[in-house]
Amino acid sequence: MTVQAQFPDEQSTAGEFLRQPDAFRRSVTADGSSGFPAAAGRYHLYVSWACPWAHRTIIVRKLKQLEHVIGLTAVDPIRDERGWAFREGPGHSHDAVNGFQFLREAYTATDPNYAGRVTVPVLWDTVTKQIVSNSDDDLMRMLNGEFNRWTDSPLDLYPEGLRKDIDELNTFIYENVNDGVYRAGFATSQAVYERAARRLFQALDQLEARLASRRYLFGSMFVETDWRLFVTLVRFDAVYHGHFKCNVRRIVDYPNLFGYLRDLYQTDGIAETVNFDHIKRHYYITHDDINPTGIVPIGPEQDLTGPHGRARLA
Repeated sequence: MTVQAQFPDEQSTAGEFLRQPDAFRRSVTADGSSGFPAAAGRYHLYVSWACPWAHRTIIVRKLKQLEHVIGLTAVDPIRDERGWAFREGPGHSHDAVNGFQFLREAYTATDPNYAGRVTVPVLWDTVTKQIVSNSDDDLMRMLNGEFNRWTDSPLDLYPEGLRKDIDELNTFIYENVNDGVYRAGFATSQAVYERAARRLFQALDQLEARLASRRYLFGSMFVETDWRLFVTLVRFDAVYHGHFKCNVRRIVDYPNLFGYLRDLYQTDGIAETVNFDHIKRHYYITHDDINPTGIVPIGPEQDLTGPHGRARLA
């Protein structure tokens, strides 16, 4: 039997999913030293509500109160062989900035020879007409620190005294949880799948223990690491548990992780960044090698608005 990988160019001969690196990693800086000075109205985010990497940037833009500073356009959650598309529909729209029909046009406008997979998020510079960055890691930091002149939010998601510890935990969560669900879901051999899935649940068990004595990952206030984890947790029971075969346990089965997920979801403005319709339709329809029928499950029922009990740990 021939096994078709979801992204053949990002698959090892052993059946491992090896995510491609980000192609564009330039920076917007407050002082303009990078050649891309922070400015209100100059930059535009192209995102998908379905994608966890894009979701992180949507959340930071929301928390830092930058909606009036940086525009945003969401693509159609259904991605076909042509890639992410700009279409009118519930929660997505045409591209009013450049008139692109497909996000690939932004990539080729920046690099005519670009041949990799087109991903979200993308930060577009409307002055130089090119992509600044398609790295969610870098964009989270830029949105957190380089646009403070235009926001009243005192929030710092990357406080200087915690940066070493944040970076270390970010790496652990990325390798075992954020990308871990994909390493399990996109695996094309039994051994590779089992190894990734076991690492995932070992990591979730460790995070469950960590959250037993602290409200957030680093104490009484959330930092960027919490939101990097949140975007995976909020998709887990709806998508990763069944679609990616990460079915040893659900997040609702972890008392601390589930309360933590509810706590973050109930943070002001965050619920409106979570679009389960886009999330479920994207994964179940787009990944036709995993779900060839394209049927989107009607469940599970989830209640993220109930009591979370986390304030006692503040």
